Amino acid sequence: MKMLCVDGGGIRGIIPIVVMVKIEEELKQPIGKYFDVVAGTSTGSIIGASIALGHPMNDVLKYYKYDARKIFKRQARVGLLKSVYKDVELRELLKRVFGERLMTDVDKPLLIPAVDLTHGNPYIHRSKDLEGGLKPVKLWDAVLSSCSAPVYFPPNNVGKQYLSVDGGLWANNPSLVCITEALHYFQKSLNDIKILSFGTGKQQIEFSHNQGKYWGLRQWMPLKFPSITAKPKLLDLALNLSSESVSYHSRLLLNQNYLRINKELTDEISFDEIERIEEMIDIGRQIYFNHREEIIKFIVS
Repeated sequence: MKMLCVDGGGIRGIIPIVVMVKIEEELKQPIGKYFDVVAGTSTGSIIGASIALGHPMNDVLKYYKYDARKIFKRQARVGLLKSVYKDVELRELLKRVFGERLMTDVDKPLLIPAVDLTHGNPYIHRSKDLEGGLKPVKLWDAVLSSCSAPVYFPPNNVGKQYLSVDGGLWANNPSLVCITEALHYFQKSLNDIKILSFGTGKQQIEFSHNQGKYWGLRQWMPLKFPSITAKPKLLDLALNLSSESVSYHSRLLLNQNYLRINKELTDEISFDEIERIEEMIDIGRQIYFNHREEIIKFIVS
């Protein structure tokens, strides 16, 4: 069973999108045709859902480039009294891209990790009802749930039944979700599982030991100047740690059947740094150039 996973990471989702644009150009096929299961968390859920539906990655890149400035338009500088961003533009984009189809209308097995905030539980939106009893949920609603990063976007009220937030809080890299899904639901052995996992860049997140002994919001979410807006350093750290720990365990479990594509970034690129879109496009191209042979071999073998 061949599985494709895409991490969360906000606007840095452009990095794996560009890699997949190059893959589709070379193979002259939608990348989803080569995989049995697709999984994506947060921004990866937008990408993963698009792959599952057969949308060209070049189209996905276009709406990341051109809708980002509307989505990441601040209504608050820090997010103490209200979310930093509204979810109106993101919601409208997802409705436009995915329409009114339900998760269960997606033919390819699709996994979207989220958090059921109302009940305090991890949750996976599935396109395939393998055990029975799945609640019908719109695809765009499931994706929005996985994208709703705490503080930065408000929780999503899924079908007016429960509140949901970013799946990156527990599965920013959905590789382990895929492994357990293959073992439990599809009754596969570890030897039967192959996973291509795309990260959104390994963050260089550092905290100075000279910042003093009193740590508060100013240290965890330092201000960016001259805009005087909060930089989501704590959130980026948590998501980065989550992704890399999952990568480590997945590699131990699957050995050569796990291919992780993720590049060390020279500095921090926050999930909302839309002014660095062209830089991220260049990073994606570099990744494909450097890893083309092993990626193509892994996909077609």
